[in-house]
Amino acid sequence: MSYSFEDLSVGLSETYSKTVSKEDVHTFAAVTGDNNPVHLDEEYAANTSFGEPIAHGMLTAGFISAAIGTKLPGPGCIYLEQTLKFRSPVLIGKEVQTTVTVKEINERRRRVVLETVCHCDSKKVVTGEATIMLP
Repeated sequence: MSYSFEDLSVGLSETYSKTVSKEDVHTFAAVTGDNNPVHLDEEYAANTSFGEPIAHGMLTAGFISAAIGTKLPGPGCIYLEQTLKFRSPVLIGKEVQTTVTVKEINERRRRVVLETVCHCDSKKVVTGEATIMLP
């Protein structure tokens, strides 16, 4: 799906879903260099308040980029800005539903502000706002 600037309206939303695998977490660690044992070491993570490894917050936030680039507005948009609040951890093997919703439209500058929310087990795990530009 791809939306043109003219197709957008306040309140329009799309959702992207992804189950976080152990491989996803290990690949993210390898690509970014973030080898924090709370993500990678089951024994270490067992002694934390989480009790088991958790996904990197930025991996979860990356699903926002996927939702924007593939769903709303879709291919061709340019990501300009993102605020994030990490509210709850995501355990490996859990599905994350990422919803982006049009909050503001600036016709003159062809920019759109999106509310961004990642849910896991019906809980908000990451919230924020993104600003994008459309060609």
